[in-house]
Amino acid sequence: MAKKSVASLQKGGGKEYTKVIITTKSVKTGAYTFKESMVHNDKVKDIVAEASK
Repeated sequence: MAKKSVASLQKGGGKEYTKVIITTKSVKTGAYTFKESMVHNDKVKDIVAEASK
């Protein structure tokens, strides 16, 4: 499945998107969780700034 989604992003407008992985640490357990999302290149800075608050 992952190969299909990556391959489809390489065609056409897929180069306009960036995979953003945001790491958060749980206060309760101390474990890290990761949130992955595909974001348009114009909005990457906004997403990262929002996550670092």
